[in-house]
Amino acid sequence: MNNELITILPVIRMLASVKGLVTAGILPGNSDTAKHILNSGISADKNTIMEVQSSDTDKTTLQKKFDNWFHTHNDPPAFIAIKNTGSIAVSAPSDKDNLLSGKVCIVTGAGQGFGAGIAEMLFQKGANIIVADINDVVGKKTEKLLNSKGLENKALFVQTDVSKPASVQDMINQTVLQFGGVDIMISNAGILHAGGLDEMSPDTFRLMTDINYTGFFYCAKYASQIMKIQTAAAPGTFCDIIQINSKSGLQGSKKNFAYAGGKFGGIGLTQSFAQELMSFNIKVNAICPGNYFEGPLWSDPENGLFIQYLKAGKIPGARTIKDVRNHYEGQVPAGRGCRVNDVVKAILYAIDQEYETGQAIPVTGGQIMLH
Repeated sequence: MNNELITILPVIRMLASVKGLVTAGILPGNSDTAKHILNSGISADKNTIMEVQSSDTDKTTLQKKFDNWFHTHNDPPAFIAIKNTGSIAVSAPSDKDNLLSGKVCIVTGAGQGFGAGIAEMLFQKGANIIVADINDVVGKKTEKLLNSKGLENKALFVQTDVSKPASVQDMINQTVLQFGGVDIMISNAGILHAGGLDEMSPDTFRLMTDINYTGFFYCAKYASQIMKIQTAAAPGTFCDIIQINSKSGLQGSKKNFAYAGGKFGGIGLTQSFAQELMSFNIKVNAICPGNYFEGPLWSDPENGLFIQYLKAGKIPGARTIKDVRNHYEGQVPAGRGCRVNDVVKAILYAIDQEYETGQAIPVTGGQIMLH
């Protein structure tokens, strides 16, 4: 039943979005008629319920039903009952003018660091956020934080291991069942273990590649399947796949080849996916931040990059973490590390525009300049 709804929901959501993007998620229980919805205890008016036969769920028939609906109604149906399939609750944001109003955005690795910061800032701008993270403790914490802000958009935590295709597909399926589709896929999850050729074990190299490189492929593969359905149902609309890459994807990094190699590969995937998907109005771009010194990736006292690079001897003459940090800050013309706000501005640009795709957008304070 849910598998059938996963292909129907994106079509219904886009057809219902004539006057602004809506979300459309399944109702719990077995209601599949207007009568069932009215008797379920949900506050509903029969005049706001659209009924659909299970044989009428092809795009052409649904289009006719929605055309007829909007001929006599100003607003989309609040509920859609599909016989022998289930019912859908439709929710329209009150602020339809915001760039992200009604949009559904997945952020992997959203439990902490850049990911959590990106999720929070996009949530504040009206997006519904899927907090995807392998760590359920930090993931649920981010979900709770976002939902405590009292906004009408929602956050949902989905435990996800981006190195496992079944886990990524489940993330996409849960997103569709809860919100009706995917508009923005931000592939942010990543790990970094520093080390040169002598220190790097094959198992660690493989793990980093599985998460940093192959994980992006899984996210793009399964998200784009839903996005194609959406853009076909609503020509003229766009979706976005964005990889949070790194300045290490633009320039090699001494004793950091496993990370840099995966990020270079991510830009190759970005450019290749962009060529394949732009005809479906799906843009694919990479954001390449500089070093986020305040985040746990760098500042974790046990496993952060400052301590890793100090132990690996990556910075000649460095004896303390402060020495390592001073070295890296000194390489940035802007005199500081990259911040979440810097990255989000680049993300919003990528989403807002409708022409550029396949780009690697540096956000490095001038440390890396394209030529």
